[in-house]
Amino acid sequence: MIRFLIVSLCCVLMSGCDTGADSPRGFSLPEGNAEKGQVAFTKHQCTDCHSVKGVELVEQSETSELNIMLGGQTPNVKTYADIVTSIINPSHRIHPRHRADGTDENGDSKMRVYNDVLTVTELIDLVAFLQPQYDFMPYYYTRYRVYQ
Repeated sequence: MIRFLIVSLCCVLMSGCDTGADSPRGFSLPEGNAEKGQVAFTKHQCTDCHSVKGVELVEQSETSELNIMLGGQTPNVKTYADIVTSIINPSHRIHPRHRADGTDENGDSKMRVYNDVLTVTELIDLVAFLQPQYDFMPYYYTRYRVYQ
């Protein structure tokens, strides 16, 4: 009986590994050039709404409504896929801190959609520029003594 349960559990867990048409398996982009990514960041006017922690960029325009800081210390690892998704689908995940100012009346991101503007090379270079700007700092919980 226990063997049957273990085998059943293994089958269920293995069936969760998606290898279908929508699976990200095998997806990989070539290595980007961070210097060219910084140029693309300025060229596509990302500085209108974003600044990058510790990086000197062109000043924001006076008409900018937002100043969303990218980079710096974060308790979450910013993966390659996270950054690519944030660029090509900015409404996918919006940080709660930016919901009030960074979204429109429908709750979608105010970020312009660059999918028809950026080349794939520029996207790859942008990610190569942005990803190293994040410094993963795990959040350590304070352990308190249990009071009785």
